[in-house]
Amino acid sequence: MRSVRQKYKNNAKRARVWGGVSVLAVAALASGCADDDTNGARAGGPEALHAPPARALDSYAARIREQQAARVVAAKRWGLAKVPLAAPPAPARKPVIRPRDGFEVTDQDELGLPPVFTTVPTKDKVVFLTIDDGSEKDPAFLRMMSDLKIPYTAFLSNYLIKDDYGYFRKMRDQGVTLNNHTLTHPYLPGLSYEEQRHEICGMQDIMEKQFGKRPKVLRPPYGNYNQDTLRAAKSCGIKYAPIWDEEVFVDHWEYRDWDRDLHPGDIVLTHFRGKEDWDGTMPDMVRRFLKKVTDKGYAVARLEDYL
Repeated sequence: MRSVRQKYKNNAKRARVWGGVSVLAVAALASGCADDDTNGARAGGPEALHAPPARALDSYAARIREQQAARVVAAKRWGLAKVPLAAPPAPARKPVIRPRDGFEVTDQDELGLPPVFTTVPTKDKVVFLTIDDGSEKDPAFLRMMSDLKIPYTAFLSNYLIKDDYGYFRKMRDQGVTLNNHTLTHPYLPGLSYEEQRHEICGMQDIMEKQFGKRPKVLRPPYGNYNQDTLRAAKSCGIKYAPIWDEEVFVDHWEYRDWDRDLHPGDIVLTHFRGKEDWDGTMPDMVRRFLKKVTDKGYAVARLEDYL
């Protein structure tokens, strides 16, 4: 068992930037043509690539400008000093997820148990925001995250969400992945295998009924687990059991590692909490979170894109 707790300064600069975007667009579109050829006529020999119509480039550049302008407006609306960085595209090849050293259980590999990990192996300068339990249901938080286009993953416990499943359906409809955090948020290693299986599989049933999908990801409450936890999770269809490397609150950060810093692929934990528990709101917490990651040069990516 493991127990763990910009605005542009002038038109010349704008022209240089969007000129670069156009060059990238040509490369991207040309690359797409090359990929198509590999499945068809290219078998008879290489063919010349043709530049796409100028209209396609103009449309692509316009979308990029619109997206960036929307991010600038949203950042200002929600009181951010800097515009959050955009995440890179999802990796074409998913990284291999292994348990963090020291977080394995007996017969981890032999039984093919879900790995417990705190960081996704990647060179991308990204972190992943994960939010636990479901106690606070702040409509402003949903608007903020939707406006800013910040991805996050929710881990839900039924006893805290059953009074308002609709709030989390709105979250799901915004593209947020909803995952398993057990029925009643118990200390799992203190339960028998069958009791743990009831907590995990029972929540799988709730998730399917209320949100239409059985998750493949579980976060054990408090980050506590043993072999029975992972065996039960596997029997319920769980493939991954991520915990976290940092935790963000409305007024401070906490760190697992000695360097007290962010690392590429780190999983960041926070909770659905408000003024009853914090000296602030969930939007206040998001501002603190985004300030640090943006200042450090990180973007926020979708955890599921890397699993």
